[in-house]
Amino acid sequence: MSHGPAMLEEYAPESLQTIDEYEPYIGQERVDALKQLATPVEGKGWANINSTFVGGGVAEMLRSVIPLARSLGVHARWFTIRGHEAFFYVTKKFHNTLQGVDQPIALQELFETYLDNLAAHATSPAIESDLIVVHDPQPAALIMSGLLVGNVLWRCHIDTSTPNPTVWRFLIPYLNQYAGAIFTMPEFVGPGLQIPHYQITPCIDPRAEKNRQYTETRAKEVLTPLFRQHAIDPDRPILAAISRYDIHKNQASILSAFKRLRQHKTYDPAPYLIFLGNTATDDPEGETMLEQLQAQAGADPDIRFWVNVENNDQVVGSLMRLARGFVHVSTREGFGLVVSEALWQGTPVIGSRVGGIVQQVVDGKTGYLVEPMDVEAIATKMARILDEPEQTAQLGRQAQEHVRQNFLLPELVRRYLILLRYYTGVDRDHPMFRLNPTSYREVLARLLPTPAQP
Repeated sequence: MSHGPAMLEEYAPESLQTIDEYEPYIGQERVDALKQLATPVEGKGWANINSTFVGGGVAEMLRSVIPLARSLGVHARWFTIRGHEAFFYVTKKFHNTLQGVDQPIALQELFETYLDNLAAHATSPAIESDLIVVHDPQPAALIMSGLLVGNVLWRCHIDTSTPNPTVWRFLIPYLNQYAGAIFTMPEFVGPGLQIPHYQITPCIDPRAEKNRQYTETRAKEVLTPLFRQHAIDPDRPILAAISRYDIHKNQASILSAFKRLRQHKTYDPAPYLIFLGNTATDDPEGETMLEQLQAQAGADPDIRFWVNVENNDQVVGSLMRLARGFVHVSTREGFGLVVSEALWQGTPVIGSRVGGIVQQVVDGKTGYLVEPMDVEAIATKMARILDEPEQTAQLGRQAQEHVRQNFLLPELVRRYLILLRYYTGVDRDHPMFRLNPTSYREVLARLLPTPAQP
């Protein structure tokens, strides 16, 4: 299958932000500590490789991480692979099956569509860096291409604890060639990995447009064109759901719960349920999922779908600020950055007891936890958010502080700096977020004799 030459593409940061700009959010003490941590690795290289510059949480994080790391003196770079439609269709299957979805996949898709596409990148110049982080399954097999020179780690943003055996067995020989693997939670580590494991939690950038903490007045100004376009009364309460249209995001249960809510109780004024989701270049299934949801909603006048809106980041932040509650009940979730984004706007979240959501939604403190398919429980928590405004406001205040302490971008950069220090020999002790005390690969290295020097 020939689709022409493929080349790694490099991202050029639009601006160079500095760690001092984060002082209002994290305090001077944490800013100074980060500068001190970075000093020994000034000039060292840190490269990242993923599958898209636009769409999804990984791209959003890297867009902020690269300029911040550069401002600290690290030679940070970001590359993406190229892929045709069939390639992304197969890697979407990887995403689903590695998280336990039963979905057929053919050998031709694995060995031709997937491997041939990555093999076509062999004409790209080699990436030489002290630390190279390859994100998720799409570019995972690049480790065998000879293009990556340095300490190469695989960053897995999904839950691989119960993967489809066929896909996992196909990938595991590639994954075990990495110097280490990074997971969001210890529970996400797949079976058979023989390399060091680390835990790094995703974070949001408080300086990003959608994470600016809007006033209610400003949020309404931003959303006025959409309110007019969709005939929405801005004074009615809003429940929001913002994510890709994806089988794991479980938007169908949110929609069912909203309908159940109004069967149990009549509200005056009636609440809206607004779905906001943008398509991503590496997710060909999104359109199909959206069509299914729209069919489920039918002609319900209180349910709206906003898709690929203009001025997206301001719209997202403003909608989160105005929403009475945010609903995110994924059946599988690596972390769910959108949860932290909503909490940062002071909006409590109804979240599922799945993946990294449980780290963000502290039940009864920053929102409410439910089982993802429990439509009745989701509807009950929707009612609680609508019926108890004082409690909802208190949850929102606590939510903001929880994010400030745990999920802002400088913390993410701090952990990668620690890895960079470790893999360049600045620090000899394992990072404190190392998950396994030793690995088969490290034991084997100790047993093998050291080659004689010429």
